[in-house]
Amino acid sequence: MTSTVPNAVQHTDAQPPITMFGPDFPYAYDDFLAHPAGIGQIPATEHGAEVAVIGGGLSGTVAAYELMKMGLRPVVYEADRIGGRLRTVGFEGCDPALTAEMGAMRFPPSSTALQHYIDLVGLETKPFPNPLSPATPSTVVDLKGESHYARTIDDLPPVYREVMDAWNSCLEEGADFSDMNRAMRERDVPRIREIWAKLVEKLDDQTFYGFLCASDSFSSFRHREIFGQVGFGTGGWDTDFPNSILEILRVVYTEADDHHRGIVGGSQQLPLRLWEREPQKLVHWPLGTSLSSLHDGQPRGAVTRLDRTAGNRVTVTDATGDIRTYRAAVFTGQSWLLLSKIACDDALFPIDHWTAMERTHYMESSKLFVPVDRPFWLDKDATTGRDTMSMTLTDRMTRGTYLLDDGPGKPAVICLSYTWCDDSLKWLPLSPKERMDVMLKSLGEIYPGVDIRKHVIGNPVTVSWENEPYFMGAFKANLPGHYRYQRRLFTHFMQDRLPADKRGLFLAGDDISWTAGWAEGAVQTALNAVWGVMAQFGGATDPTNPGPGDVFDDIAPVELPEG
Repeated sequence: MTSTVPNAVQHTDAQPPITMFGPDFPYAYDDFLAHPAGIGQIPATEHGAEVAVIGGGLSGTVAAYELMKMGLRPVVYEADRIGGRLRTVGFEGCDPALTAEMGAMRFPPSSTALQHYIDLVGLETKPFPNPLSPATPSTVVDLKGESHYARTIDDLPPVYREVMDAWNSCLEEGADFSDMNRAMRERDVPRIREIWAKLVEKLDDQTFYGFLCASDSFSSFRHREIFGQVGFGTGGWDTDFPNSILEILRVVYTEADDHHRGIVGGSQQLPLRLWEREPQKLVHWPLGTSLSSLHDGQPRGAVTRLDRTAGNRVTVTDATGDIRTYRAAVFTGQSWLLLSKIACDDALFPIDHWTAMERTHYMESSKLFVPVDRPFWLDKDATTGRDTMSMTLTDRMTRGTYLLDDGPGKPAVICLSYTWCDDSLKWLPLSPKERMDVMLKSLGEIYPGVDIRKHVIGNPVTVSWENEPYFMGAFKANLPGHYRYQRRLFTHFMQDRLPADKRGLFLAGDDISWTAGWAEGAVQTALNAVWGVMAQFGGATDPTNPGPGDVFDDIAPVELPEG
């Protein structure tokens, strides 16, 4: 992909792809999943034992699916709907094939564990139309009232090339980008750990913006401003400026912001298909068993209380008042739920884990989509010969506008606005119609001759994730100094390190991962939790396919001193 401000190293299709997701724990989850020996087994005496899985998003459905294959009986609790932040919705009164992705909508090839499950359930993907990507006919960058039309970065004024060069230099000088990218590509774990250990110690207290300012390459405020408003890959990154630079480095090292693809028909199909899938290889359960069949079609409802009870059990109370006790449970929901909507026994976790959950920082995010009669933006302007409308990056209220179609003449969808953090909060008090009106006004200033409204064929759909009662934010983003907190949460699945009375409840979900905001993190932490549950029941992996817990001591995340 040619991004607005590309990563420092451009790779060709002939070079090996990144197949690990993050330098903190360089474990090859894709190889683990693909191994013919499977990902582990439990003693036959434990077959049929119940395990609570709290949360039916991607992490919860992956964990439940793999636990079922091992011969355990997952009991899934879901407060809202299967899918979590993989949420695909339709438009009232429109063709059901016309959909909008309210949460995750674009996935990098480096998400190799995620791709395993996409392939497993038979979903197709296609290139996602990010700014200046080959899948995007044209892009308009509109800053300070001045618009620039481009098909490639070379069509933009020279200052954008200067910003790109500044970012490349900044990454090389401050973060050993080429060396780390090469090590990850070659799966050179010792080298990855050597580079990353130094950077974690050096940069844990540094913001993204501070990292830019510390570089001579970004001595110009104007360059930093453009970089914040336009960014690289998916658009502007100024909403990330207060976050830890380590979060940003995880993204660029793994090319998580490059070569994105969307799931044809919508991302929510992935957890829904896993829910219904009848695996051909499973233990204990008869062929034809699925998560759906084990639950009579529907998961149990919202969890309202969690307690630590005698025998180191976890007792779950749901919204109906039903109480069940389990030897093991996996919690995949947003971690703040444990501080607010779910009444929790303090004995569930060690105090420093409670602290880590309380300190977790979440990013707000809003989107609004409208259905339109056809991809009218591909019409050519009679005077300029340009597309009538383009994928748009701007400093106006809309920030990012995406144009999504399935071919000429067919109904299409516009994501009028995709925003984060303060930009997202600006939309929060407005109704869907009010949001649309403001967005159309902003876009009308960029495209004064284009009547977008006349093409709209249905009501808008919108989401503000910070206002969703079971999410309270879009995804985790560590602030400076949060590395230690994240390490506690990610490594929680290694429960032989915990007192006996703090074991049995496993954390998973993308905000437990090192790369929150990417579905890959949800999958990886689910597999960590599955390994932990397997160990809890006395199981083990095949010696030829060690799991994440088996190799933990060799590749454990850097441990910073607490003193």
